[in-house]
Amino acid sequence: MGRMTASSGRRVLLAAPRGYCAGVDRAVIAVEKALEQYGAPIYVRHEIVHNKYVVQTLEKKGAIFVERTEEVPPGNIVMFSAHGVAPVVHDEARRGRLATIDATCPLVTKVHKEAVRYAAEDYDILLIGHEGHEEVIGTSGEAPDHIQLVDGPEDVEKVEVRDPSKVVWLSQTTLSVDETMETVDALKTKFPGLVSPPSDDICYATQNRQLAVKQMGAEAELVIVVGSRNSSNSKRLVEVAKLAGARDAHLVDFADEIDESWLEGVTTVGVTSGASVPEVLVEQVLEWLAERGYGDVELVRAAEETITFSLPKELRRDLREEAAALVTERGGSGTPAA
Repeated sequence: MGRMTASSGRRVLLAAPRGYCAGVDRAVIAVEKALEQYGAPIYVRHEIVHNKYVVQTLEKKGAIFVERTEEVPPGNIVMFSAHGVAPVVHDEARRGRLATIDATCPLVTKVHKEAVRYAAEDYDILLIGHEGHEEVIGTSGEAPDHIQLVDGPEDVEKVEVRDPSKVVWLSQTTLSVDETMETVDALKTKFPGLVSPPSDDICYATQNRQLAVKQMGAEAELVIVVGSRNSSNSKRLVEVAKLAGARDAHLVDFADEIDESWLEGVTTVGVTSGASVPEVLVEQVLEWLAERGYGDVELVRAAEETITFSLPKELRRDLREEAAALVTERGGSGTPAA
């Protein structure tokens, strides 16, 4: 964008792009389509995306979110979230006589395929990411004997590999670009032969949202990021805002979580949202700010996004019939087959 001109009084800098990325949009629509086509309940393993409002809205429509595949009764449909799952989870679903819909983001699937490829070539794979995150668990499960997690630059010192000439790094797609490259640089210092993946693992949407926050951070005394606390990409936006020069930055799920004391001495507020956040929540924040005198909104556009993903192919089949057939074929009892 060009140089922003100051306006009189209080103002809001609104990031663009913000909110839903193509992978999240695909996953949420997949749940809605499944409910429409097959009726409730549709079981979803883990939150379909990391956003409280989205999960609550889908629950009201008939989605049931579970933490373990074993919680889904045989003969039902289970959807895997946008974060992806390990191969063992697909095995669990087969044993549990469940029809499945895989809503894994295609960009996460790309990382999974890279892990499989490099493991087949007997590389040690250094996966940069946050321990316990569903995406990291899923990717690690593709090649558990070859992958070790590197959770930031401070982890690099303890990394050990079999052959320093056969080491590759991959990353969780929702990390801070700057933090990831700091980790990569530290790894390259330790392992000069470190191989990079053929394309960026950090997703385009994560990078674009961080770039917009960087552009507004130097001018906004306060940045409000709309997103849930278990959303990695949303939390990274708060960190990026502070590093970009914002005096203060906060993560909120809803407008009523904003503390009016944050506005003391603030003339410019930056507003953005994580990749799992519907626009209605941003609109509510803008209304809240307008009621307090921040009605002048300027757009900070960092990139144009035109990427879309097709819906999971499983939605083109009669999954209720498939699920019922699985129960009949494998014994018909109410407990999963081993």
